[in-house]
Amino acid sequence: MREKSDDIALPKPKSQREVEREARLKLALKANMGRRKAQARARSAADVDACDDNNKNE
Repeated sequence: MREKSDDIALPKPKSQREVEREARLKLALKANMGRRKAQARARSAADVDACDDNNKNE
């Protein structure tokens, strides 16, 4: 009779190259998200300013 552990493939250890690649991708993703959030904040602030300017003119 086979044990359950025989059916489960153990994950192979990652090579140093794969670990370094994942670290680079993680940093790039974090930097990209930071830029996108800054752009969204800038757009939001511009929308609020434009709305305030329109209300003052009325």
